[in-house]
Amino acid sequence: MTLNPTEKNSPPSLHNPLARPIVKKLLRVSFGGVQKYMKLPELTFCDFLREVSLKFNIAEDRRLDIKVYDQSNTEVDSEVFEEIVQEFHGPFLISLANEAPGYPQSTSSPCSIASEDTVILNFSLCDPAEEPVAAEGSQPKRPCRINYEAKALIEKILTTKPGGDRVMEEYAKTKSITDSTRRQLINILTAEMTETHGTSPPRSVKVMYAQGIVALFPYLEDPYSQNGYEHYYDPESGSGYIAWRLKTIQRKAAEERGPAVSTSPKVGGPGHGRTRPFTADRVLTDEEVECAIALLRHTADEETIREKMKVTFAYRHAMVNDENKSAEVFSVFPRFLDTPGLIEQDFRVMFGEQTANKFMERWPTTFKAGVIKESHGLVPSTDLLDLMRNAETSTEVEKGWDSDMSAIILLLHLLPPSAQGRKRPGKISASNAVYHLIKFQKTGTSVQQHLDNIPQSSQPYLLAQGPTKSSIHSFFIAIDKHALPCQATSSVGALDELFKAHYVFGTSYSPALNNFFTFLQTSIYNIDVGKTKETPRIAELRARMVR
Repeated sequence: MTLNPTEKNSPPSLHNPLARPIVKKLLRVSFGGVQKYMKLPELTFCDFLREVSLKFNIAEDRRLDIKVYDQSNTEVDSEVFEEIVQEFHGPFLISLANEAPGYPQSTSSPCSIASEDTVILNFSLCDPAEEPVAAEGSQPKRPCRINYEAKALIEKILTTKPGGDRVMEEYAKTKSITDSTRRQLINILTAEMTETHGTSPPRSVKVMYAQGIVALFPYLEDPYSQNGYEHYYDPESGSGYIAWRLKTIQRKAAEERGPAVSTSPKVGGPGHGRTRPFTADRVLTDEEVECAIALLRHTADEETIREKMKVTFAYRHAMVNDENKSAEVFSVFPRFLDTPGLIEQDFRVMFGEQTANKFMERWPTTFKAGVIKESHGLVPSTDLLDLMRNAETSTEVEKGWDSDMSAIILLLHLLPPSAQGRKRPGKISASNAVYHLIKFQKTGTSVQQHLDNIPQSSQPYLLAQGPTKSSIHSFFIAIDKHALPCQATSSVGALDELFKAHYVFGTSYSPALNNFFTFLQTSIYNIDVGKTKETPRIAELRARMVR
């Protein structure tokens, strides 16, 4: 049935079918913390979106990204809009796609928009009991109920994570935070929460984080809710800014995993026993492989060594991915122990020239400067300040590592180790994680003695030899109580070889360095992008550096 213009503007009232139709509807709409009245000539969702984009200067190409929510933070779409608008005059909350809705506190009561003095009075957590009752129209006061443990937790996170200091500075100056800063706050806290507790943290953890926010920032407490923190997380309904951000993280993780029918876990990276496609000039017979291995044991000619190592790659690659044979790779191919450059050769066979060159090309030109810039947002310590000073200098320093290695270690501070779970050792600091990446040995000290003192086999790490840390003459890759000489004599080249050794020998990353190496793998080498499990922190840091 086709409606005439009058019927389209306003359906007849259920109680009075002959009621006069409404030509224009007056609504309240809120976007970005700004609330405005809006006249709607037509009760259609399309017209509503058009008026919203005009009223708030939203670009036309983003009109399809507009999301509409009612007072209960329930999304309103075209199917129900005309029915909802008959009974609900707003304010409707507007947000854009990929932004969590957050209903303004001012909608809880007509009297919630008060003077600055009233707001300060209303949000005081610890008012004296004998103080007179607030004047009519002001918000009720809440007795002092501060969770000091939760407050300390939030304060620690914000003072140790990049961006947290800006949130605290803005609050200190204004006794409030803007929408963008609130989103930054939630992102920082949920990133730490998911790194520590996974993407589905217990309800008690989410409650503690919400309690900590209003304990550290008392003017952000909602005096009209039962506990004051429900807008950050409401354990009864499972809603709030924290819950919304976690759902976004979970949704993105699900999208990266692919359709729900797929149950394959993310297994990108080295050490998963997966063979990689490569093209060999000719497949050797078993007899030819045995002859090549025998020749490798006795020849001293470097050109012959490289040739025979290349033609035996397929056999060696299968051996590395066989759990029963992988431990024998250095006894079968001992040339790794005395011939630099063989790791690089195998890696190039696996991934090609373009991937093999990426770190040496991109670290000096893009990522080093980005790491130094981001490190200025870390909480300063004596060690950190020394690293930053050394990273920013182009001359040899008296103490500490050279400029490139200092910047590399700064990246480790930006991507500290994640907690390993209840049954594994707890989270270690970035400073301690450095010893899983590189160890210094003075020139003249026995490398074999260093290997003998290793209590057990460990993941690959760099052993640097020189008179000082800033003047390294040679690097070795220590793996399974063996020391493989690096072809590179620079810090950047040595780290490049260390990363590649994980793939050549099929070994997983050290748990203390997993975030660090995963960042190198996906963000710089671009290996297994989308197939490798990443923490939100890795993605956040990558977004800042590669945009």
